[in-house]
This record gives sequence, C-alpha cells and structure tokens, in this order.
Amino acid sequence: MYQIGEFSKICQVSVKTLRYYDKVGLLRPSEVDRFTGYRYYDRAQLEKMLLIQKLKRYGFSLDEIQPLLSCDNDAFYQELCRQREKLQWRLMELETVFQELTLHLRKLERTGDIMDIPNGYEIQLTETRPMAVFSCRERMGVDEFGKYFGTLYERVAKEGLTPGGVVGAMYHGEEFNHDSSDIELFVSVEESDRAEKVMEARQCAMTVHRGGYSTLNEAYAALVSWIEENGYEWDGAPFDIYKQGAWHNRKPEDWETEVYFPVRKRESAAS
Repeated sequence: MYQIGEFSKICQVSVKTLRYYDKVGLLRPSEVDRFTGYRYYDRAQLEKMLLIQKLKRYGFSLDEIQPLLSCDNDAFYQELCRQREKLQWRLMELETVFQELTLHLRKLERTGDIMDIPNGYEIQLTETRPMAVFSCRERMGVDEFGKYFGTLYERVAKEGLTPGGVVGAMYHGEEFNHDSSDIELFVSVEESDRAEKVMEARQCAMTVHRGGYSTLNEAYAALVSWIEENGYEWDGAPFDIYKQGAWHNRKPEDWETEVYFPVRKRESAAS
C-alpha cells in the first residue's frame, strides 16, 4: 500500500490531482483510514493511474477517459484508432502551420510588413448542379470529420450504392466553433433515385483554396469581400468540397478545397 504522497511521487502527479480524481470517481483510493482520513493506494491502482496518464497524453479528456477504463478490449481498440486518426490530422495541420509561419518570417525579414494576407484568390460566380448525396448533420468538431465520413461511406456501401466522388461539408448555424458546430457532411452517389437527399442547384461565389485547412478562413474572407464589392449577399449556408486531401496521399500544401458561398443580388444593387 502507498500513502497518497508516495503514490504522488511514483506517478509524478500532484496530490491535488489525486484528490480531484477521487472526487469525480476516476481513481478512488483502495482504502481510506476512517480515523485519519489518509488515502492509500495499491499496485493495481498504480497501473490504472499510468493508463490514465497515457490516455491524457493521447489527447483524451477526463470525461472521455472514465468510460474507456471500463469498456471491453474491442471498444477500447476502436477508440484508440479514432484518436490516432485525429492526431494524424493535427500533425498534418501543424506541419502546414509551421511552413506558413516560416514563410511569414521570411516575408517579414524581406519587406518589414507584418501583414501577410494573401490576395491571390480567383473568385467566380457559378451555378452548381443538383447533387444526390448521403449526408449526416450533427454538432461536431472539425477533428471528428474522419469518423463521420467513415460512417457515411459504410451506409453507402450497405445500400449497395456507387460513391460519386464528391465529398464535402456544409456549415449551418450562425457561428463557427472548431470543437462543436452545426455541420452537415455529405458524399455524392451515382444512384440519384436512391439518395437520401438531393442538394439543389445554387448560384454561388466560388474560389479554390490550396493548402491546409487551418488557412481556409483566408478563402472565406476573400469570398466575403468579393460578395460585398460586387453587389451580392449571402443566400444560404456556405460549403466546402474537398477535391484533394490526406486520403489522396497528398501533403497538406497540395490539398485542394473548393469553397462555395450561395449568393443572390442585393435588392439595392439589382434595382
């Protein structure tokens, strides 16, 4: 048996943290002296604590860790696979951000201009075609896209349908939150009569973003400026179509995303 201070030293975690884990039921002492209130831990709890710390390093929250500690091996394995996929996306995005920062530093050294907002986006007004899709609309984080796209493709395969090659995300709601937004993911299918829905044709302002998703906001800003300058206004939820990405074994700098903003002519501009 280990007193709480000894257990703290062995696991390299503070006594305050151990008391909090006890409070929330994540890791309770094996024994509490009813006279002194001293907490004692055993060897099995040492192994459990080491697993908790490992899962935290993997990026799991405490709320996510608690059910993992009691799930079976298959479920545990699946959750680790999903987390590894999230980390792969984050690594690729981090590599892109590092490259972006390096280029920004070089430009700053060369010009002394702290601003580095690209203005090379080519905007065009286009009419999209109706598209038969399978979709799912949930409150989700951007890091969860892989999980939900996997589920969509499983549903398409279960129905015996042919993927049409278009993969995208539509952003509903009034605000965007990286960790939880109202997002609809969709994949196109060839069999329009058996699709879950058909996305209607829309007039859109469109541009192509090349590079990682961390800088997609630059494409959005370019589109919004063009819309305002040319007498249009938003007319629906914007959406992205992912033409090239990690699943094509491309590096982040080679990813290609089409960004669409449904628009209509402003009444004052039309008159």
